[in-house]
Amino acid sequence: MKQKAPNSDVKESRAVTQVQRLEDVNYGHGYLSYTKMDKLMQKTEQYQALPAKVSQQVLRGLEKNWKSFFEANKAYKVDASKFLGKPKIPKYKNPQKGRNLLVYTQQAISKVPLKQGKIRLSKTNIEFPTSVSEKVAEVRIVPRCDCYVIEVIYEQSEKTLNPNEWIVSVDLGVNVLMAVTSNQPGFIPLLINGRPLKSLNQFYNKRKAILQSQLKGNRQTSKRIKRLTRCRNQKVENYLHLASRYLVNLLRSKNITTLVIGKNEGWKQKTNMGKVNNQKFVAIPFNRLIAMLTYKCQLVGIKVVITEESYTSQSNFFNLDELPVYGESQEKPTFTGKRITRGLYRTQTGIFCQSDILSSYNILRKAFPNAFCYGIERCVVHPRRINLSKPK
Repeated sequence: MKQKAPNSDVKESRAVTQVQRLEDVNYGHGYLSYTKMDKLMQKTEQYQALPAKVSQQVLRGLEKNWKSFFEANKAYKVDASKFLGKPKIPKYKNPQKGRNLLVYTQQAISKVPLKQGKIRLSKTNIEFPTSVSEKVAEVRIVPRCDCYVIEVIYEQSEKTLNPNEWIVSVDLGVNVLMAVTSNQPGFIPLLINGRPLKSLNQFYNKRKAILQSQLKGNRQTSKRIKRLTRCRNQKVENYLHLASRYLVNLLRSKNITTLVIGKNEGWKQKTNMGKVNNQKFVAIPFNRLIAMLTYKCQLVGIKVVITEESYTSQSNFFNLDELPVYGESQEKPTFTGKRITRGLYRTQTGIFCQSDILSSYNILRKAFPNAFCYGIERCVVHPRRINLSKPK
C-alpha cells in the first residue's frame, strides 16, 4: 500500500541526526546513547509530532546506525579484506527531501479499530483494513522512490516436517533464473525462465538513459525517473514472488524437506563476464530471491541450506568429478568435461546436456556429498522449461 505520509512524520531523524553530529566523533567522543537522545529530543516539535513509541523507534534506529559504524570501523582496522570499502559515517538527512523509516509498534496502533479489522496509525489519518488483526506485530512506513510503502509485519507460526532424504538444489542465473534438480528418483529438472526479468531490466536501463540525458544542470534524477524506477522494482518483486512461490509449492507437493541454494560471497562485486553481461547479472536481486525462498520455506517446515558454488559449472556430474573450493589450493583443478556454449556442456565421452542442470546437480552434491549414494542412474537430465506470468 502506498500513501503520502505527513511531512512531520519524516522530520524526526533530521533533527536527531543534527544533534548527534554535535558529538565530534573525530575526537573520540563516541556517540549519544538512545537514553541521552530521548531526553534531549522529547520537547522538540518533531518528537511530539509523532507518537512517543514511534519517535523512540527512530532514536533506537539512529543509535543502531552509529553503533554499527563504530563496530565496523574497528573491524575494518583489524582486517580490511572483509569489507568492500571503508565504513562511512552516517550522513545528514537532506533538510527538505530527507526521509526516514518509521516503525509503529503495537502500542502506537489504535486498539479499537484493530479489533474491528482496521489498522489506524496514531496521530495520522492513515487507516486500512486487515485480515490478520490479532497477529499484527508492527507497521512500517518505508520511503521508496516517489512514494511511501506501508508494510504490515505479523506473526505466523512455523510448521514442522519430518525430515527425509530428498533434497532439491537451485542454481541461480540470468537467462535461467533457477535451474532446479533433485536426488529424488524420477524428479524432472526445471528451468524457470529468467528472460522476462532480463527484458525488463534492458527496457529500464534504456529508458532511464534517455530520461537522464534530458536532465538540466547538475540534477541527478527527476519525478519521471523515480516513477520509472518504482515501477521496475515492483515488477521485479512480483516476478520473484511468483518464482519463489512456484518452487515452494513444488517442494511441498513432492514431499521434499531440504532446499539447497548456490551462492558465492562477493559474486556481484567480483564478477568478470564483460560489461554487458555484468550489467545483466548485477541488475537481478538474487539476495532478495534467496530471502523470499528462505522465509517461505521456513513457514512450511522446509530446511534451507546456502552453499558456495565454485567450479560447479565446470565439474562433470556424470563422472562425479571432485568439487574443490576456489582459493583453497594452488593447483588448478582438472575436469572430465567442458562447457562449450552458454547452455551446453560436453562430457569427455561426448555426451551433451544442459549446463545449468549440471551446475544445479553439482551444487546439491557439494552441499550433501552422500546425496547420490545409491548412484545417479535414476537422475533425469532432460529439463522442462517453466514460463511464469510476465511482469505487467
